[in-house]
Amino acid sequence: MDLPARPRLLVDADACPVRDEAARVAARLGLELILVTNGSRPVRPPGTPLARLVVVSEGADKADDWIAHAAGPLDICLTADIPLAARCLAAGAFALSFKGHAWTPDNIGAALAGRELARHLRESGVAGGGQAPMGAQDRSRFLNALDAMCQAALRRAGARG
Repeated sequence: MDLPARPRLLVDADACPVRDEAARVAARLGLELILVTNGSRPVRPPGTPLARLVVVSEGADKADDWIAHAAGPLDICLTADIPLAARCLAAGAFALSFKGHAWTPDNIGAALAGRELARHLRESGVAGGGQAPMGAQDRSRFLNALDAMCQAALRRAGARG
């Protein structure tokens, strides 16, 4: 696969609450925005020239597989899926949660372990719940983190020539 010359935003779009924010940042910086979905939920493509919608076949992890396979050192993966973030980091890409948490090689292992522990507790009936809904502070944190990550990816692209 040919690596892109500029950063791209690879969005795990099925449950993404910040598609519009990502589209605005991508348009402002002239970055390609790729929304990846398995079609299980309606996802409308943004009306910007550098945005496209990729619909993969239905099935567990098909969108994740597409994103992980496409991810390269200049790309930014936007996802709430910790295993997908880990796969993108392994490919050298950047990874950011929808609430603005930057995943890194230093913190992804603990996140994967915490996810597994939470799954075990839920299955044991000890814990329930889920994630808190997105709030204005989450969106603001996401935008700030995405902007910083895009700048880092652009610097990386410049360093590669």
